[in-house]
Amino acid sequence: MPHPTDDMQRDLAERLRTGRARIEAELSRVIVGQKEAIEQILIALFAGGHCLITGAPGLAKTLLVKSIAQLFHLKSQRIQFTPDLMPADITGTEILEEDADGRRRMAFHPGPVFTQVLLADEINRTPPKTQAALLEAMQEHQVTAAGKRLQLEEPFFVLATQNPIEMEGTYPLPEAQLDRFLFNVVVDYLPEDDEVTVVTRTTSRNTATLEPLFTAEDVLGFQQLVRDVPIAEDLVRYAVRVCAASRPTADNPLNGVKQWVAWGAGLRAAQCLVLGAKARALLYGRSYVSVADIKALATPVLRHRIVRNYRAEAEAVSVEMIVDQLLEAIATPTPVKAAA
Repeated sequence: MPHPTDDMQRDLAERLRTGRARIEAELSRVIVGQKEAIEQILIALFAGGHCLITGAPGLAKTLLVKSIAQLFHLKSQRIQFTPDLMPADITGTEILEEDADGRRRMAFHPGPVFTQVLLADEINRTPPKTQAALLEAMQEHQVTAAGKRLQLEEPFFVLATQNPIEMEGTYPLPEAQLDRFLFNVVVDYLPEDDEVTVVTRTTSRNTATLEPLFTAEDVLGFQQLVRDVPIAEDLVRYAVRVCAASRPTADNPLNGVKQWVAWGAGLRAAQCLVLGAKARALLYGRSYVSVADIKALATPVLRHRIVRNYRAEAEAVSVEMIVDQLLEAIATPTPVKAAA
């Protein structure tokens, strides 16, 4: 896709700013509450990243993913991850076929990964061998099969759900795969009034249908626009310091990190934090990144990249508590007045 001109960039930025309210209004017809989770998934989509969605059963995780795919008129596929799922069930396989002349040849049949929005439902229910089948697709947006590299259709976006409370029959995602996800979005229980609304809606005949608001070309334009958002060097340095402070091997680590962290965030965490902050700035109608953008996304970026040790688990110290300590300990850059 060619780089947009200045006029095109201004038009895209305005469409994104005004489109946020339309997206929220349209999604509210089928999704009740979960505004923070919706915002983070949209930011990941505009930043060109993938999302891991964590939440208990029955919290509309799958419905949320399908609804977002409909709003942006993106092709979607769903894979139900199970213990017997094989890598070929995701990427595709070669099948012996016979043509009209009776000649036999091997033909590749693409798997469900060849789509734009891939819903990997309950991804932690399949063994690591099958989970790893997504690594190349998530990082390179391609699949190597039958000795050939096959490009995936853009934009390519993986939304993987996992249930955090059922340990039997689940396989924790390895750190290398977790690091491929831009955010770990938590979908939590709703307040009572919202639960009443959900129960009322889902036990009646009324069903809402969503109308597409954008196209795949719009999403690709938004992704290019995000990377053009300027960010001050002191904010980039702040993001790097926050992520580096999560490592117990750092020079003079924080007391909490030394006590509770087995493994901290890598370089990709800072990249995701800056890229997500740029997308959030655009979503809020700003052409520059602020400290608030970085602080708002620190938890979903670091939630799955900080590995707690046994002491933290025994003392019920959550990753969110550790991230809060990092944000309190790292000096915040002095705000600079944005140019008009």
